[in-house]
Amino acid sequence: MATPSELARLRTSLTEDQTEHLQRLLGSWSLLADLSFADLLLAAPVSVVHGSEPQLVVLGQIRPNNRSTLITQDLVGQTVPARRWDLAHDALTSGRLVEGTIEIRNVAEDVVVWNVPVRYRDEVIAVLLRVQGPTRSPANLFERTYLDVSERICSMVSESAFPYPDEEVAAEETPRVGDGAIVVDARGRVEYATPNAVNALHRMGVYSPPDGSFFNDLGIQSTVVTTALATGSPVIEEIHKGKDVAVLAHCVPLLEDGLVTGALILLRDVTDLRRLDRLVLSKDAAIREVHHRVKNNLQTISALLRLQARRTEAEDGALALLEAERRIRSIAIVHEILSKEPGDQVPFDEIIRSLIQMAEDSVVVEHPIEFSVHGELGEATADIATPLAVAIAEILQNAVEHGFVGEDSSDRVGHVAVELGHSRKELWAEIRDNGQGLPVGFDMNNTDSLGVSIVRDLICTQLQGELTMENVVDDDQGGTKVSVRIPLFEK
Repeated sequence: MATPSELARLRTSLTEDQTEHLQRLLGSWSLLADLSFADLLLAAPVSVVHGSEPQLVVLGQIRPNNRSTLITQDLVGQTVPARRWDLAHDALTSGRLVEGTIEIRNVAEDVVVWNVPVRYRDEVIAVLLRVQGPTRSPANLFERTYLDVSERICSMVSESAFPYPDEEVAAEETPRVGDGAIVVDARGRVEYATPNAVNALHRMGVYSPPDGSFFNDLGIQSTVVTTALATGSPVIEEIHKGKDVAVLAHCVPLLEDGLVTGALILLRDVTDLRRLDRLVLSKDAAIREVHHRVKNNLQTISALLRLQARRTEAEDGALALLEAERRIRSIAIVHEILSKEPGDQVPFDEIIRSLIQMAEDSVVVEHPIEFSVHGELGEATADIATPLAVAIAEILQNAVEHGFVGEDSSDRVGHVAVELGHSRKELWAEIRDNGQGLPVGFDMNNTDSLGVSIVRDLICTQLQGELTMENVVDDDQGGTKVSVRIPLFEK
């Protein structure tokens, strides 16, 4: 389904600024839906074709959280003749709020609908339909207060004062009307507080009835109301009571003809959320510390193996110890990055740089070997990154140890090129050198090379990937090409 901005671009004549204004309205209008206990529709005029009937296209739809919906079908993207929604078209052309009734499928009687012109600067660009439900008088002060505030916000919509020009789209944890609401007048005196708001005040140590008191006199250490009333702009602030209580406050100023006439304060107790945040941070810190210690332990083992290799007289034994030390160092690189990054995802590009450095440090031939890296592998989980790092380190090591040994070093420059790539379904890497190539009759499935066996087992068995090793025959330089493909399985 097309987004509201795509619908506006394809089917209306709205400018980019006008579309952005409507996008901000769609990001904020859940407040209005809950206050009015109403379904909301946002409609804009379809681009006029000469001789055609005026039409409206529905750009957005939202249902209230505190009442069952009246509009069960999804109307976004539907085009409606202006004669069918004549009151909405009247509001759009006249710039006045038009109240009337509308037929709704599966509802026995006509329902009340407010058709609110949506003004941007001095031009009406759309109409907001507030489908109220069967006509009845508000049952109590709670409903009367909500409906009064919703009417004031509807007036702000028609005056281009709502949504607020500088307000960001509400985040997921931004307080909703049902979390707790307080209405104050232009001086900050509390006119009404919902039971949930009173509970939030109790959490902050306020036990006296708030009605009739100035919000700033309740003993809450916050300037959220003062700032919103003074600037005419919404303010969000997290209020803390000691270390154990956190309440998120969202103060929405109410304007009339450009003047602040009051404010709606939404309160949400986020104490449990913050406690969970602290637990997650603590867990992340603990996991990073574990990786840090594993890395340190692996580096200690690596140092011991190097020391033992230097003291081993047998050449084969010393070489085996050094190869084991290098493989352990490859694993330590992954844990070093995990000790710095929260979560289980490893930025593999950092690993590649370290693996290249290891290969450069181990060059034993006299002529220079140049390394190049193109592309990237993105992020990988630790259970993929660790065996893949060991495998790539082994491939690079084989290239510098065996690809160029015994060659004429007069003016020879060795090249090792690493090509990387990834998609949602797989990772791939190609390591290519211009060395002497694989021996005649080489078969990676039937070889005595421990390094090749390690790479094959890691890629094909542990990672369920594909591995090919072949001589380069498509250019004059020759050499070896090793290709690796690793599938990514969704968890």
